[in-house]
Amino acid sequence: MERAALSEADDFVPDPNRWKALAVCLAGGFMVLLDVSIVNVALHSINVGLDASGEALQWVLSGYSLTFGLLLVPAGRLGDARGRRRLFLFGMLAFTFASVLCGAAPNPTWLVIARLSQGLAAGLLTPQISALIQQLFRGRERGKAFGLFGAMVGISTAMGPVIGGLLIQIFGETHGWRYVFFVNLPIGLLLVPFAMRLLPRASAEQRERRQDLDPVGVLLLGAGVVALLLPFVQEQQWKGSAKWLLVPLAALLLAGFLAWEMRYRDRGRDPLIDLTLFRRRSFTFGSSMITVYFAGFTSLFFVLTLLLQFGLGYSALLAGVVSLPFAIGSGLAAGLSGRVVHRFGRGLVTTGLGLVVIGYLGVILVVREAPVSIIGWALIAPLLVGGVGSGMVISPNQTLTLSEVPVDQGGTAGGLIQVGQRIGASIGIAAVGSVFYAQLAASNGDYHHALQRGLLVAVLFLVLALLLALGDGLLRDRGTGADLAGEGGARAAA
Repeated sequence: MERAALSEADDFVPDPNRWKALAVCLAGGFMVLLDVSIVNVALHSINVGLDASGEALQWVLSGYSLTFGLLLVPAGRLGDARGRRRLFLFGMLAFTFASVLCGAAPNPTWLVIARLSQGLAAGLLTPQISALIQQLFRGRERGKAFGLFGAMVGISTAMGPVIGGLLIQIFGETHGWRYVFFVNLPIGLLLVPFAMRLLPRASAEQRERRQDLDPVGVLLLGAGVVALLLPFVQEQQWKGSAKWLLVPLAALLLAGFLAWEMRYRDRGRDPLIDLTLFRRRSFTFGSSMITVYFAGFTSLFFVLTLLLQFGLGYSALLAGVVSLPFAIGSGLAAGLSGRVVHRFGRGLVTTGLGLVVIGYLGVILVVREAPVSIIGWALIAPLLVGGVGSGMVISPNQTLTLSEVPVDQGGTAGGLIQVGQRIGASIGIAAVGSVFYAQLAASNGDYHHALQRGLLVAVLFLVLALLLALGDGLLRDRGTGADLAGEGGARAAA
């Protein structure tokens, strides 16, 4: 493994346009991930403008995550096999077109269908970003690039409510939601020519190599992911317990997928996922931990927006501004962490997880103890701490998790990580939302107590992620694996 990595590094010739290409990738990723959170503050505006039902609003919010997760792994594999530049461009154009359809929606049904299409386009584009970083960078430069990637993830998630609130403030409640989607049009049209010029084309070897795309594997994995996500994203709308029967169905489909992949490989074919990826401890640990982390990380903005807008009467813009300290802390910490991850390895991630736990507990304390008139101001400190911690988790973990993955599997591996994040986010929001709404009903509309109970569930997910990180550290200390700061660091620095 080490010899192969050193050989790969020796043969590597840096692309002179790699940093400009990275800027294009990050801009595309920002636009896609922004749409995960920007719609949170637009739901009231959509309700006013289209008279949308609660079920339609839920599909607008969660349907995007559902279809987003559906194509991540197949699109990553397709990019590896056919060229990442091509998939990035197609995904960008499709996402821009779907955004226009969302903004032009004359009724709720149109909006839901366009939103689902937007999620599919996001799933095509997103895995190409981490794969292109793997392809364009090596050693410490790769750590810096993933640091910027992590900053983009944190900032886009936290800035969504701010940008959405500002657009609604400018264009009004009735039509403001349309511009939440229309804002993607100029960005997408601007990025396409830069992507065509700066992103690397598929090599001659890649163009000649026509890998089998494993359509049966694609169908089994897609059906399994949808069956797993659907009861969680519709947890509030589908009453009763029958929806949870989809979870064992998902387990059967995913077990069938694994059996098919092993059989497919034994027949000498190229499976959708090379299961030997999971023999790499850095990949298995990192992808598992980040799944649990996202279950706790993303649910904060969901319940905090509900408290601020519906409990305290904040405008969409003011509710978004409250999340700014998290975005600032995350962006600064992610950029710095990418530069030092090769020195500190998993210890950096563990420290970051501890800070996120402290920040979220601080949010609970502020909501419980602070006077209503100053809650927005009092949240600055805990959100800043949580943001700094998040910046120390996402980008270093991405670097470490992909450190031993061959470049020609970068899209597939990146897609798997993103699927884990989507699954984690959906489970976390469903679990936190369920506790939040149950407490809200029991307390006759007390949003303060509802947030405290819901956010405690998010903290439990974060603590579990922290325990996984600490357990990995103990195993590493016993010599069962090398970290990027040790043997892995030597490979990455080569």
